[in-house]
Amino acid sequence: MKTDDQIRTDVREHYSAIARGANSQTESPAPQTGCCGGTGRSPIDASRQLGYSDAELSAAPEMANLGLGCGNPQAIAELRAGEVVVDLGAGGGFDAFLAARAVGPTGRVIGVDMSSDMVALARSNAEKHPAYNVEFRLGEIEHLPLPDGSADVVISNCVINLAPDKRAVYADALRVLKPGGRIAISDVVALAPMPAELADDVAAHCGCVAGAALADELPAMLESLGFTDVRVDIDPASEQVIAGWAPDRGFERFVASARITATKPGSGARASAGAKTSGACCAPGCCS
Repeated sequence: MKTDDQIRTDVREHYSAIARGANSQTESPAPQTGCCGGTGRSPIDASRQLGYSDAELSAAPEMANLGLGCGNPQAIAELRAGEVVVDLGAGGGFDAFLAARAVGPTGRVIGVDMSSDMVALARSNAEKHPAYNVEFRLGEIEHLPLPDGSADVVISNCVINLAPDKRAVYADALRVLKPGGRIAISDVVALAPMPAELADDVAAHCGCVAGAALADELPAMLESLGFTDVRVDIDPASEQVIAGWAPDRGFERFVASARITATKPGSGARASAGAKTSGACCAPGCCS
């Protein structure tokens, strides 16, 4: 059984290699194989299957979309103009750029990633696609490089399942949220315990599968930390998506994609976001 540090190292090396490969290309990123990367489809096709609109796909830098997600957190985040958003495991910055578009020039988005190569890729994308309200920081999502009570929304896409200590991730997300702030997470969750031969497979860990938390246990974990209004909604369409990740492994029997939402007790985050302004998104689909 691998230690937590070994798992973090494996994950960092796996995704750093993906980032270096993307950085070396001059055109769109190459299709990723394995879990959270489709089966050789282009990142655009993979993202369409996950629910991203063509308008969203065209709004972010081409090299930002690595096709590594398991859902679309933009669809559940209900971002408003002026909000501060933190993207856990930002990768090349795809969701961060879309969030920056949604919160507008009075808002701010901070992407955090444990891979220096991914951070370099995201920063390069930001330079090529001027986005003055988004920045990328190096850090582990269990220990976010952010002060207490500084964010309105925490989003993430197929990343928390890679963290060995998921309770620590959600606890730190709660710490950085303002009272009344919320999480909007797309993540892989376990439907049933995974056999040991799959759970200890590094390829499965790096592919968003082996480390997934049990869906039935997530609500109690989040509530014990202090979150309210907790929802963990399984996406029935994800069975087909996950079956395509590794057709010979049968991952879809054990895991699924879920939409995870919850709120930090208190009030103020919604009020601080301000009213909707012309040209800014305020609800799912309004920028489609």
